[in-house]
Amino acid sequence: MPHIANIETGLYRIPLPVTLSDSTHGEIAAFELITCRIRDADGAEGVGYTYTVGRNGGAVADILKREIPALIEGREADDTEAIWHHVWWALHYGGRGGPVVLALSALDIALWDLKARRAKLPLYQLLGGFDARVPCYAGGIDLDLSVEALLKQTDGNLAKGFRAIKMKVGRPDLKSDVAKVSAMRQHLGDGFPLMVDANMKWTVEEAIRAARAFVPYDLTWLEEPIIPDDVAGHARILQAGGVPIAAGENLRSLWEFKSYIASGAVSYPEPDVTNCGGVSAFMKIARLAEAFNLPVTSHGAHDITVHLLAACPNRSYLEAHGFGLDKYIEHPLVLQEGKAQAPDRPGHGISFDWSGLAKLA
Repeated sequence: MPHIANIETGLYRIPLPVTLSDSTHGEIAAFELITCRIRDADGAEGVGYTYTVGRNGGAVADILKREIPALIEGREADDTEAIWHHVWWALHYGGRGGPVVLALSALDIALWDLKARRAKLPLYQLLGGFDARVPCYAGGIDLDLSVEALLKQTDGNLAKGFRAIKMKVGRPDLKSDVAKVSAMRQHLGDGFPLMVDANMKWTVEEAIRAARAFVPYDLTWLEEPIIPDDVAGHARILQAGGVPIAAGENLRSLWEFKSYIASGAVSYPEPDVTNCGGVSAFMKIARLAEAFNLPVTSHGAHDITVHLLAACPNRSYLEAHGFGLDKYIEHPLVLQEGKAQAPDRPGHGISFDWSGLAKLA
């Protein structure tokens, strides 16, 4: 097997066409993309990436540049599990989350991409292959939109082929949240999959009150009602609110997901491959959810994650995220009749426009 020859890191600030907003991060005008390119001794390359909502990208890139090369260069490129554990424990004392696990995620994605390319297989087939067509929803970052603007955005997403929609909640008054959810339900009709996302806004009691107010609108789930650190609080909301709970985009390891799942705190575990530890960790989380008879969903990085959910018999929905890379990749996500298609190109199949990105470095 070929060994790792070198690693190359990039940091880019991607402007958003429209400033986005949610209940905790405020206005988001740009996001940071951190890339990781791994080359083996034969010259084959694998690409991974992670992202931030606008800050701390430099810390992630610095770990990939300063700490990780010495830990991986010369190792067998196909030994993804051995490399993952080596890097995790080498950086554990000063990391165990935050920028370290984002950097590890980008590295692990690159290694899996390289492995699949060398095998001449699309990533989802290398991971087991279940169904290349994955149900997909449009994840709006739209808290401050008026009802009229929200419905116009929704019509645009329906025209693109989406058959499930997520909207933001968490405004200062619950009444306005309920009015927007009611307008969306009326607009979409009964039975259309509708999710809402509070981005950690509430206390437990506020979240229970909100969940109960949303019951008449037949939500697929209520996402991140409170801070991710409160596992017991999520369990209380799930038990008392009457609405399924999705959570996990701010969890950083398999073991954090274990705490949620074993505590009955989540209906839809929601890992993000770019911050939970990469492909290696994401698939373990999905299998853990399967053992508990839970459907797994995803957060962010839909161009990679479509492969991961395509390998999961317990997949539910892929999130098509508001932080899209369509302008900077050759093959954007393909959506047909509400389902995203995992590409048949070797690896994850993402080809970046490196010259275009260079202008944003």
